[in-house]
Amino acid sequence: MSSYAASGPYFDDLTPGDVIEDAPAVTLTDGLAAIHQAVLGDRMRLSLDATLAKRVIGRDGVPAHPGLVCDVAIGQSTLFTQRVRANLFYRGLALHRIVVIGDTLRTTTRVVALRENSRRPGRAPTGLAVLRITTVDQEDRTVLDFLRCAMLPLRDPDRETGHDADVSQVQLDAPPPDPVAVLGRLDLAAFREALPHGRHFDAVAEGDTWDVDGGDVVTSAAELARLTLNVAAVHHDAQAAGGRRLVYGGHTIGLAAAQITRVLPELVTITAWESCDHTGPVYEGDTLTSTVTVTGKEPLPGGGGLVGLRSVVRARREDGAMDDVLDWRLTGVLA
Repeated sequence: MSSYAASGPYFDDLTPGDVIEDAPAVTLTDGLAAIHQAVLGDRMRLSLDATLAKRVIGRDGVPAHPGLVCDVAIGQSTLFTQRVRANLFYRGLALHRIVVIGDTLRTTTRVVALRENSRRPGRAPTGLAVLRITTVDQEDRTVLDFLRCAMLPLRDPDRETGHDADVSQVQLDAPPPDPVAVLGRLDLAAFREALPHGRHFDAVAEGDTWDVDGGDVVTSAAELARLTLNVAAVHHDAQAAGGRRLVYGGHTIGLAAAQITRVLPELVTITAWESCDHTGPVYEGDTLTSTVTVTGKEPLPGGGGLVGLRSVVRARREDGAMDDVLDWRLTGVLA
C-alpha cells in the first residue's frame, strides 16, 4: 500500500505552460447565491430583485452578483496555489458577459511566467507564479480571462530554479472585452424608471467621496472559502498561515463591494477590476470600514455610464488597532 500527500505544487514544481483544467465545474444556484449574500451582505439590486432583473435584462433569470462569479473562478484556480503565501496582483479581470443564476462555470488555469525571488537570510525561499485564469460557461462562452500573480514557497531550499521572467511586464495576449457589448442587453432606462429618485449616473461627479458609516465584521471566512472551492491552505489551516488563518482576499473585496452599494445603492453592476492591492492581512473578527471615491466617468451610448471607483479599506482589529488592508480600483455601472 502506498501513501501520498494530497497537496498542491511548490514553486519549483512548476513550469511555464503547466495547465489545470479539471477543477469541479460549478452551477450557480439560488442556494449558492444566498449563502454568498449572507456572508458578504451583497446589496446589488439586480442580484436580489427578480422582477427588476427581468425588466432590465429582458428575459427571465437573475444576474449572479459579479463578486460571486469572480470568487468561484478564483476558487477554481487555487489547485495551483494551495501553498500560496500571498497574491500580488490581478490584471485584466473584466466580465465578458452577464452571468445569470443557473449558468455553470468551468475554469482553466495555466502557468504563464515564473520568477524566483531574491534569497534573503532567515527567510524561506519563494517565487512568483503568474497564472492565466480563463472561465467559460456551459456554452463555452468566455466569462473571465485574467492574470493572477501568486507567491509560492520552494520545495527544495537549496535548489535555484533559474526562473527569472519579468512578471511586472506580463500582459494578456487578448483584447479586453468591450463594455458596451457586454452591457448591450441591459435596459438602463428601465432601471432608471424603476428607481426615479435614486442616485444615478448624472448625480455623481468625479472626486465625490464618501466615508462609509459603520463597519462590517468579518465572519464565516473559512465557510466562504469552502463555498467557492478555494483550497489555499492559509484560509483553512492556522499552521499553514504561520499561526493564524488569513481571510481570503475576495472576502475583503466582497465586504468592500457591499459598502459601495450603501453609498451608491443604485449601482447596477461591477464590470471590471482595474487594480486590487491587498495592503495588509485580514483576520476573522476584524471590522472593515471604507472610503469610496469616484475617480472617473464615461457615458454609455444609451444613457447612464461607467464610473471609476476607488475603495480604500481599513481593518479595526479586536485590540482596537487600525490598519489599511485594501486599495481596490474598479469599474461600475450607473443608469
